Amino acid sequence: MEQKKVFRIGKFNIIDVIAVALILAVALYAAVRVLNRGGTIEVPTMEITYVVRVQNVAAELYENSKENLPSPLMASGARLNGRIESVEATPWLELGPDGEWHEDPDHVNLYFTCTATVPKEEVMTTKVGEQEVRIGKTDYIMKSETVEFQNGTVIDVDWGE
Repeated sequence: MEQKKVFRIGKFNIIDVIAVALILAVALYAAVRVLNRGGTIEVPTMEITYVVRVQNVAAELYENSKENLPSPLMASGARLNGRIESVEATPWLELGPDGEWHEDPDHVNLYFTCTATVPKEEVMTTKVGEQEVRIGKTDYIMKSETVEFQNGTVIDVDWGE
């Protein structure tokens, strides 16, 4: 009868060494989890205020939006650390056949003022949820528990510094 050679380290074979390494790794992971319980890393934050313009909106949406503010900002079904504080409306103008600009009574521009607490970083990339907040950003989604508007433009940001 032929006997196979087994790789051994001292009195342990390779399977024993792997099993002991896995047991030690699990024990180390559990110890780290238990010791870090309750420990948090504080990230410095700052409050920003920004304004988002949404153009050519049905006029009745202004009153409906105004009645439901202030309202927490939301994204992907979760509340964010910010809120829509207020909304203001300005007339939507259309160029008439006479070459003059005329108010459209059925549409307005909405200006939403928002505040949010965001992480303060060395290189400033201000994000509320996953959306960047930068002056001139044109595809901002204004969303709360009660309102949602697509294709907003961030027209002003106050970083409070």
